[in-house]
Amino acid sequence: MLSKKLTVTNRCHHRVGNYPGNLNPPTATMKTRIDLKRLQAPFSPEDIEWKPIAISKQTGKALVAPYVTNRAIMDRLDEVCGPENWRNEFRPGPGGGVLCGISIRVGDEWITKWDGAENTDIEPVKGGLSSAMRRAAVQWGIGRYLYRLPNQWVRIDERGRLLETPHLPDAAEVAASEDRTAPARRMRPAPPRGTTSRAE
Repeated sequence: MLSKKLTVTNRCHHRVGNYPGNLNPPTATMKTRIDLKRLQAPFSPEDIEWKPIAISKQTGKALVAPYVTNRAIMDRLDEVCGPENWRNEFRPGPGGGVLCGISIRVGDEWITKWDGAENTDIEPVKGGLSSAMRRAAVQWGIGRYLYRLPNQWVRIDERGRLLETPHLPDAAEVAASEDRTAPARRMRPAPPRGTTSRAE
């Protein structure tokens, strides 16, 4: 009986281990050079979502951080690299969680960058996969500038939903303030007066 060893991927042309009859998957040479710097371009506001990371019950505000959606990440990879020149795969993380590797074909070679995340409290598996892919995308520079933006305090309702849209700088502001020699990290503003709690 013929057995096949499979690796979880999201595209049918990915490497999936041993092929029936010892056949190897066809390989292609990429003729067009990819400008990987285009991966780092800022995203439009509709591609950005905001996650509460702390809540001040006394002031009715939440400290929120921006992140790029996975759909926008896939669209960016398709646009810059071409759908046939990138792939992703997932593996169990050490001690739980999940690892995601995003591979891009550079010349005749596939280069993979990995990162991981814990499973989330809501929709644990789906949330863990999404978070791991976003972090792997940052390894390629996708959405990395968001980590250099300050988090913001915004008003929320009694259910924790945002009542105002946080400010997101445009591309010109991002380019003017970008310091590529500094590590990507968020700057947390001082909390408003009142007790704060970490968002679940």
